[in-house]
Amino acid sequence: MSASLLPHEMPVWPVEWRTSEGLVQYPEAVALMERRVAEIAEHRAGELVWLLEHPPIYTAGTSADPSDLLDARFPVFQTGRGGQFTYHGPGQRVAYVMLDLRRRNADVRGFVHNLEEWLIRTVGNFGINGERREGRVGIWVVRPDGGEDKIAAIGVRVRRWITYHGIALNVAPDLSHFSGIVPCGVRGHGVTSLAALGVDASMPEVDAVLQREFANVFG
Repeated sequence: MSASLLPHEMPVWPVEWRTSEGLVQYPEAVALMERRVAEIAEHRAGELVWLLEHPPIYTAGTSADPSDLLDARFPVFQTGRGGQFTYHGPGQRVAYVMLDLRRRNADVRGFVHNLEEWLIRTVGNFGINGERREGRVGIWVVRPDGGEDKIAAIGVRVRRWITYHGIALNVAPDLSHFSGIVPCGVRGHGVTSLAALGVDASMPEVDAVLQREFANVFG
């Protein structure tokens, strides 16, 4: 099927939600995303949001500075997403978001803004005030002492107007694992999680909120 169809000529599928149990190896996840992006671009499959957890790893985005890798205690993967170094591991909900911007708003900045809004609304359901910061990607929480900690990271790639990679929300990961990198190249700030902020939320509870708020933001 031609990839040059007009939006009104494209097949319509509902957004598929997929949740993987256990820990998904990073190369396996990237391979699946690559296949699905190609299928969406060629109108052979619909959009997908994939919820999963990885074993402890560090990933380096296209802007990663090698000096930000402080201690390679976990496997390090080069990846085609935007951004710098980040950590993934158990207790962190990763959502890989494969959307067709040809049928939505073909605006990458707008897409990233909506990812931020999705995360802000999600943590807000648990009583957490997540905020954007100019020049700092991700969602931030202000500490009582005035400092700021990141609770969620964003790193995306777009190919043929199909998005992939996505977000990572810290539910209850081991925060000490972040000390091997300068997260997202931002020095002078920390990381936090729902658990560290006193929120005892299960992953299924978080997933339910993510799915509901996704519909509210992306339609």
